[in-house]
Amino acid sequence: MRLNKYIASAGICSRRKADALTENGNVKVNGLVVREMGYDVKEGDVVELGGRAIKPADKRVCIILNKPKGYITSASDAQNRPTVMDLLGDVSERVFPVGRLDCDTAGLLILTNDGALSQMLTHPKHKIHKTYHAKVSGLLSDERIARLRKGVDLGGFVTAPAKLRVLRQSEHVTTVEIRIFEGKNRQVRRMFAAVGNKVVELERVAVGDILLGRLKEGHYRKMTHRELAYLDALSRK
Repeated sequence: MRLNKYIASAGICSRRKADALTENGNVKVNGLVVREMGYDVKEGDVVELGGRAIKPADKRVCIILNKPKGYITSASDAQNRPTVMDLLGDVSERVFPVGRLDCDTAGLLILTNDGALSQMLTHPKHKIHKTYHAKVSGLLSDERIARLRKGVDLGGFVTAPAKLRVLRQSEHVTTVEIRIFEGKNRQVRRMFAAVGNKVVELERVAVGDILLGRLKEGHYRKMTHRELAYLDALSRK
């Protein structure tokens, strides 16, 4: 098994992050630092991360969390701010967040110990849409909607076309549903700022066909068999 898959299967992080940990010299195999990202872990090898031996999890765990505002999407935080892991009270398995929601964004967050699943859901080449409900300041004109649907320049990066529909509109606030498949840092907020509207509230309500539904804020649940089957079907495409 490739080293990055081994680390991801242990529920430590995604394969991409595992490669970074390896490149930075954080991984040892049989007591020796290994920087070769393509290293093949053999039966009997002892893999260590941060001085602790790790091994792949016995079973896959996939959790849906309704992340509240004010929580950091990380396993830990150097500034001791609350993280999404603080909300998983009785989850004994080691899991990690799939992608990120910024501190001020609420809504659907997937956590898993499956590195391959995380890679599939977050890499832009797979084009897994993320759906958000956003409240933005002021009116959202037809011209601005057209720009968002076409793609906007975020400073050296032009976004892919977004799918967007207005849900409610008043003189001071517009509520929209927007779907994107890219995952740049604070991308939805930056997209609206680029056309002249500030995001006041932002909630992610779906990842692909996985829906937040009526899950209460701060609560979580394990994925259903139907949802897992849907993700497995995506991974085979």
